[in-house]
Amino acid sequence: MILPVNNINHKPYFTADTNNDKEYNHDTLLPNNLSTRMRIGMDKFTNAITLYPAKGLKGNRNSNFYEFLTMGQVPYLIGSIMLMTVFNAANKHYSLFDKQNANAIGRKMALGVVMYGVMKELSKPLITKPVKWITGVDTEQPYAKVNYELPDDIYDTDITSIEYHKVFESADFSRWDLLYMSPKSGKPRNYRYDKIAKKLGMGTNLKDSDQEVKPRIKEIAEKTSAAKSITSYLWAAAGVALAFQKPWEKYFNVATLKFWDFKKFGHSMKIFGESLKESAKDLYFGKNSKYKHAGKIMIFTPLAATVLGVLNVMSSSHKPSKLDSADIIEKERKYVVN
Repeated sequence: MILPVNNINHKPYFTADTNNDKEYNHDTLLPNNLSTRMRIGMDKFTNAITLYPAKGLKGNRNSNFYEFLTMGQVPYLIGSIMLMTVFNAANKHYSLFDKQNANAIGRKMALGVVMYGVMKELSKPLITKPVKWITGVDTEQPYAKVNYELPDDIYDTDITSIEYHKVFESADFSRWDLLYMSPKSGKPRNYRYDKIAKKLGMGTNLKDSDQEVKPRIKEIAEKTSAAKSITSYLWAAAGVALAFQKPWEKYFNVATLKFWDFKKFGHSMKIFGESLKESAKDLYFGKNSKYKHAGKIMIFTPLAATVLGVLNVMSSSHKPSKLDSADIIEKERKYVVN
């Protein structure tokens, strides 16, 4: 891959060096852990509601497609809040009896909106984590991309912006260069590729392990992305079904967000756990005889899709060949290299 030269005066460097600082001077591979994911999420959300809209509304020439996509989480969040509000806004105009019934349904609908988003996100590691454990390929590996922006005026000195991407977010333009090790690390340049090749059963001490495993990694990334997308919506649907179970009404009667009142908040969290457990049982066993097996279908469909998704990732059309080059090339024939 040919990369742009950012500064002709810089000394050559390997971009695979990990860096835990927030300031970067080149594209940097980041550790895929909880603290990094939380920091990236917070940074993207903060920019999505402050910096990026301001740049777009001003018509800033440095505003780009990444910023546009990042701002997409804002209308998603606003839309979710509006849905929860609409479900409950008119309840105060009903009679006492009707109000109680409307509140019960409205709160379940609001919880359904929350459970939809939560289950959609929590389900993704059910695909990506097993894939990483089995193959060694972390399809969620993040990195910080440094953009050199055009100055807005002659006094601009800090004209860089940071974008957060994933190494394999583009199947055709994966950042393979970030996976090579730096000479300073004391490890072989293809260290990460060697580990993946070993996990995939392609052998050890390969001469060009990076070239050997890249087609396989690409296939794994593509299949994982497809499985993750499909199963996340199935789990989200299961989350909505879980939110509509009757035991949640017990939690709604004591629910509070006043976390500073430790006694009440602790009690509400205890009831939340009990309601979650009872709701899961009701969903599985089914209280209504007419839809007795509907809950089981809602649970086992995403579960089966998750298992099949992981198994599909494990299957490969790029299996290592057991043939030696001597078995393929006929020495007595002439070959022309174009």
